[in-house]
Amino acid sequence: MRYDTTLAAAVLAALAIAPPAAIALDSKTLVDQAKAQGIVGEQSDGFLGFVKSTDDEALRGAVRDINEGRAALYRQAAARNKVPVEAAGASAFKTVVMPKMKPGEFYR
Repeated sequence: MRYDTTLAAAVLAALAIAPPAAIALDSKTLVDQAKAQGIVGEQSDGFLGFVKSTDDEALRGAVRDINEGRAALYRQAAARNKVPVEAAGASAFKTVVMPKMKPGEFYR
């Protein structure tokens, strides 16, 4: 269990420091709106995914930007804790993302 706690702490620290640098406010706004509309949802691997297909290139770009930022954070946390990147992403979903989800938002 120490493994999960240490990894979760590292991911939390990275997310607390990096969001302004990792994602633009416009991307976050677009994704938050898409989440509220049921177009975008969270995934248990720590990344965003599409619930419904969309041709909106701005939204696709926003999801890509946020996922790239998250991937960088997960790589850092994984390297610090000597765990697979996938474990860092899954830990972030469980400890950071899921508790912040609003009623009606999608995840898988």
